[in-house]
Amino acid sequence: MQLALIPWNEAHAPDETVLRRRLTDDGFSVLRWSDGAHHTYTPHHHDHDESLIGVRGAITFHVAGINYRLGPGDRLMLPRGTVHAATVGPDGATYLIGERG
Repeated sequence: MQLALIPWNEAHAPDETVLRRRLTDDGFSVLRWSDGAHHTYTPHHHDHDESLIGVRGAITFHVAGINYRLGPGDRLMLPRGTVHAATVGPDGATYLIGERG
């Protein structure tokens, strides 16, 4: 897996059930997570691959000086061991976290 942001560019609004299915079809176990406005995560890493998809609001992940903003439908591929931090937008954020291996 490589670090990548896949922006939502489909004609219709993203549907949470469809987004969850995309993650499970790719072999991820999925959990739904929500954060309040302006919540921050300090730099950390995971021992598994993650794929995150925005459902509501926005969250920005910070990796090696680059910002990856997730809005509804946007997907971030985050390989295991990638050090990252995050900042939630002013309206909070709800997103799906897919974990694999």
